[in-house]
Amino acid sequence: MTHTARRMFELLEPICLVTFLADECNEELAALGHRTYWDGYFASRAAPLGRVPAPVVHAAFYSFADGEAARHIPSAWETIPPEESVAARERGSAASVRRILGEELAQSPGLVRAADLTWKAATSAPTEGRVMYAGMRALAVPSDPVARLWHCATMLREHRGDGHTAALVGARIGGTEAHMLSALEQGIHPPESFGRVHHLPKERLAAVMDGLRERGLVDSDGRFTDAGRATKQRIESLTDELAAPPYDALSPSELDELVAELEPITATLVAAGSQ
Repeated sequence: MTHTARRMFELLEPICLVTFLADECNEELAALGHRTYWDGYFASRAAPLGRVPAPVVHAAFYSFADGEAARHIPSAWETIPPEESVAARERGSAASVRRILGEELAQSPGLVRAADLTWKAATSAPTEGRVMYAGMRALAVPSDPVARLWHCATMLREHRGDGHTAALVGARIGGTEAHMLSALEQGIHPPESFGRVHHLPKERLAAVMDGLRERGLVDSDGRFTDAGRATKQRIESLTDELAAPPYDALSPSELDELVAELEPITATLVAAGSQ
């Protein structure tokens, strides 16, 4: 099932990425009154958790540097209720998927079937230890097929993300360290230039890299050691393993059908860069 989990990640991720890469979601959130992209991001993604304080959002999101959540939570909710933000995220994301796919594919029986099977998988896994996934599970599932597909794909993304966080914690890899290792895996050098961390203070980035060197995960030039590459691979393999349970709900024939129905949808989104 780990192969299935990886394949489903590849097929579903481009659906989820419209939330962050296309214009419609940001426009919907800005129309509510969110001042910046990150105000809208934190407010809408954290909304399923309820009005929790910044340290809880920081813990659940895991990958953001200290203080980043507190710049947006709870201020982003003071004038805009969380439920309005999460609804705007759904509207904008579904609009992006619909625009990119075009009317014929967006209204096709194949998309409806893909949405139904994705819903079956996304609502079947245990929630224990899966904070972000549990938050998404508590939301109403949209009736519109395009919105339902995005919603359930995002639910599975949060499920996978919770498992990835567990794998990182088990490997004693912090959020910023995880970004460094991901940058190296993508061939980005120096890893400090990676877009998710380059804005952090240079002293903070230097300390993270020094820590990775002390543990033997990167060399003096800031590149993977064999131990570092193996650690990253173990994390990814465990992430796939932990992401597999939702797909136990689907029969082999249903899994094959879901892959077949998603392939043209994903290919269209990938060709557009999910934007």
